[in-house]
Amino acid sequence: MQSLTTGYTVYYNLKNNYSGHLFQGRFGAKLVDGDSYLLSLTRYVHLNPVCIATVKMQSLEKRLAKLNSYGWSSYGGYVDKSKALDFVEYEPVLAMVDARGDSVARKKYRSFVEDGIAQSDDEFMQVKDASPHSIGSLEFDCRVRRLYKALVEESGVPKDAAFRDQVEAIPPDVVVDAVCNVFGVDKEYICTRQRGCMIRPVTAQMLCRFSGMTKRAVAEVLNLSSGAAVGSQIRKLMKVQKDDDALKSKVKKIETCLEEQCNQ
Repeated sequence: MQSLTTGYTVYYNLKNNYSGHLFQGRFGAKLVDGDSYLLSLTRYVHLNPVCIATVKMQSLEKRLAKLNSYGWSSYGGYVDKSKALDFVEYEPVLAMVDARGDSVARKKYRSFVEDGIAQSDDEFMQVKDASPHSIGSLEFDCRVRRLYKALVEESGVPKDAAFRDQVEAIPPDVVVDAVCNVFGVDKEYICTRQRGCMIRPVTAQMLCRFSGMTKRAVAEVLNLSSGAAVGSQIRKLMKVQKDDDALKSKVKKIETCLEEQCNQ
C-alpha cells in the first residue's frame, strides 16, 4: 500500500504540476473479529458515497440511486448492477451472506447493504472507532494488543511514532480513578448496584479495553457475579449510549484521558 500510494502521488503531482501530500496519513489496517464484523465493515465501505453530508439530506430513493450509480466502487459487481472487476474477489464476502450460490447471495447482500441507508448501524460504528488495532469485541481487542506488544518486543526494534498507542495495559486503579473523576463519584459508589446508572457499565468497558482484563477479572473488581454479568453490563451501555449524548460525552472524556496515559 505504501508503494501504491507513493507511486500514485508522484504521478498525480507530475501530471498536475502539484506538490505535497495527496493522501491524509498512512494506510491503516485493523484486524477484524470474525465474519459478522467483516460483513458490517464491507457495508460501511460501500455506503460511504451516500453518507456524506450533502447526500444524507436527500430522500431514500435518491440515495439508493446514488449508491447504485456510483462509479468508483466495487459494489455494483457484488449485486450485478455493473460489470464485475477482474481484480476483485467477490466470492468470500458473498459466501458470508449465503453459501447456496451467487444468485441468492447477491440478492441478500444487496438488501443487507441497502438496509444500512435507512437505519445506521450505531453499534458497529462505535466498535469501528473504539480501537486503533482491531474491529470487534473487547476480548478480541485485548488479545490483539497483547499480540502486537509481544511482536514489538520480539523484534527488538523501537516502535514507529505512528504506533505509539494503546499497547501498554493501564493499571485498573488508574482506569477506575478516571471514571470517578469524570462522573464525580468515589470508588465505593462504582462497586454498588444503582438501578439505571451507567457508571459501572462504563467502568467495565474501560477496564476490558485499557487494562486488558478478562470479564471474569472485571467482575471481581466491580463486585459483579460473573464474567457474563460484565458482558451484560457492557451490552447495556452500548444500547443506552446510542441515544444519550451526555453519556457519550463522558465516555469520550474518559477515553481521551486514558489514551493520553497510554501515550505517555
